Amino acid sequence: MQYVLLIYSNKDVSDGWDHLSQDEQKAVLGEYGTIFQTPGVTGGAQLEPVTTATTVRVQDGRTLTTDGPFAETKEVLGGYFLLEADNIDKALEIAARIPAARMGGAIEVRPLVAM
Repeated sequence: MQYVLLIYSNKDVSDGWDHLSQDEQKAVLGEYGTIFQTPGVTGGAQLEPVTTATTVRVQDGRTLTTDGPFAETKEVLGGYFLLEADNIDKALEIAARIPAARMGGAIEVRPLVAM
């Protein structure tokens, strides 16, 4: 089964990041690197800040674009991992290792629809 691990962080995560020492920042980045090397992880990426987002809607045949995310929320999608795992328990185990989960964020684990 394939899963996507959606990484949600508090919008103010960059403020918290800036308060970490360089050694702490390197350690956190190392944890993300380790997850990329975990068997079953097939991809992933960090997203640019939510301020760079553009939302697209089509209404009455017209394409409308809006700067920014669709909705104001406390937590924003900051990145993801793609994972091939035997079961949800394995996916949850890896999700718990993502640093954002303990740094004020949340990890949403969702199975992908097999195509």
